[in-house]
Amino acid sequence: MRAVLQRVTSARVVVEKEVVGAIGRGILALIGVAGDDAEADAAYIAGKIADLRLFAPDNGDEEGAAERSLAEIGGSALVVSQFTLLGDARKGRRPSWSQAAPPDEAQRLYARVVTLLRERGIPTETGTFRAHMDVELSNDGPITILLDSKRLF
Repeated sequence: MRAVLQRVTSARVVVEKEVVGAIGRGILALIGVAGDDAEADAAYIAGKIADLRLFAPDNGDEEGAAERSLAEIGGSALVVSQFTLLGDARKGRRPSWSQAAPPDEAQRLYARVVTLLRERGIPTETGTFRAHMDVELSNDGPITILLDSKRLF
């Protein structure tokens, strides 16, 4: 499973001119599910979204390294499915999507990430699976982190 995490001051997803998910301070997580992903991959990604220390202390001192997690600041997550994170563009001019999971399995594991975040008490909004979405965000920092559950070592 791959994810792109962006620290945001706000983010929202619009589908057919309707806001389907929106957050304030928190993390926008774009999630791509691979064909060989399993429950452990969803748990790894959800744990990283909740626990990575990407936020500065509340005292406003931005000089030091980020020291607080999403869970610690009481922030929210906006989780958006994005199968294109599994695109392979190494050959030719057209990306291959062959590494992406079939839609039903991808949706199940994507939903598992959302469920795990909510079980941890993280307010979590979503996009609409398999829909054309307009994702709007105010990237804070900017801070953007790439995750891949298959590259743990």
